[in-house]
Amino acid sequence: MAKKGNKNNKVADTAVVEPVSKKKATVVVENNSEEPEEEKEYSTLNLGPTHPATHGIFQNVLKMDGEIIHEATPTVGYIHRAFEKLGERRPFYQITTLTDRLNYCSSPINNIGWHMTVEKLIGVKVPKRIDYMRVIIMELARISDHLVCNSVIGVDTGAMTGFLYIFQWREKIYDIYESICGARLTTNIGRIGGFEREWSQKTWDLIDAFLRDYPEGLKEFSNLLERNKIFMDRTVNCGPISAKMALEYSFTGPNLRAAGVDYDVRVATPYSSYQDFNFIIPVGTSGDTYDRFMVRQEEMWQSMEIIKQAIKNMPKEGGFHADVPEFYLPPKEEVYNNMEALIYHFKIVMGESDVPVGEVYHCVEGGNGELGYYLVSDGGRTPFRLHFRRPCFIYYQAYPEMIKGSMLSDAIITMSSMNVIAGELDA
Repeated sequence: MAKKGNKNNKVADTAVVEPVSKKKATVVVENNSEEPEEEKEYSTLNLGPTHPATHGIFQNVLKMDGEIIHEATPTVGYIHRAFEKLGERRPFYQITTLTDRLNYCSSPINNIGWHMTVEKLIGVKVPKRIDYMRVIIMELARISDHLVCNSVIGVDTGAMTGFLYIFQWREKIYDIYESICGARLTTNIGRIGGFEREWSQKTWDLIDAFLRDYPEGLKEFSNLLERNKIFMDRTVNCGPISAKMALEYSFTGPNLRAAGVDYDVRVATPYSSYQDFNFIIPVGTSGDTYDRFMVRQEEMWQSMEIIKQAIKNMPKEGGFHADVPEFYLPPKEEVYNNMEALIYHFKIVMGESDVPVGEVYHCVEGGNGELGYYLVSDGGRTPFRLHFRRPCFIYYQAYPEMIKGSMLSDAIITMSSMNVIAGELDA
């Protein structure tokens, strides 16, 4: 039930408070005298920061003309955790756990992107086998991210069934994460130079089972929504953005491709041997909610094809970690029984390894677009400066313009289709 707003309740979730402005117009009559028209009133609606429809901790202060949004002012920073400043006080090895908390719907992409940034700084080239293993994990994470986003769009249009049905495959992806690193949501997966251990046969079996079973599930999910008249009526021409405007706002990822621009970091600046894979970059035409939904739908199919190629062409040689002993922890049995290994383990974790002076930027194609890491090193045990390019923070700035003139219900669906993740927005 909506709470009534008052002077002391400025952030009530959906509180309509006193009118914020009155617009007085005039009309000219035949005798050239002016008569005031009826005054026009606007209301303020606080959407968020904890309303469930926002799917995260952020607020939009809406200026409403009845059900029509006249103006929107976003408020961010509710869960700002100063990750960049924290990163400047942590050894390189320990920053991985900060990246987990950005877009937590696809944590492994954040983890691996950070590892590749450090590898670029220290000049490490990992074996192709590690590249392919990373591709498998990142594409699984992309499927997980898109799966959540698209099923939530369905929920916000009143279609709960698809959400409940398709979510079981997100848990199967989490089973794969757990078999590799022991974690499910905030994964801390992989290490600088590769992975912490060889993947078990159970991991490969889980991946094979997912590739075998998920296509049928995705087809059923597609049948529920893609050509559903009610769903299309709610999403077509809802929250559109042109290609020109999307580029001016520096959109990347599915939100940009839905507007018709075929920019994908995996193709534009290939990393992790993505140049070895054949896949299609799906693009939309109108940049509306339906196009954003359909682009993510097709990207899930493309991700499965990439994973199949990676498994089929996986190099046999190369191991699971590059030859960088300064960043690879000694085996546990040596740490428990050998003093030198224990000291070495301690030095790696506490950041006592030598890191060159330098300045690098590395980006990956995250679930929401170009996820970049700008790293400046002065040769110390921690970064001198660190900046995360979070795609959510960049494209969310267009949200007020995208929902201006639309209904409140359309604004909710537009936000869902943009896949705004509060953890990535605030950082």
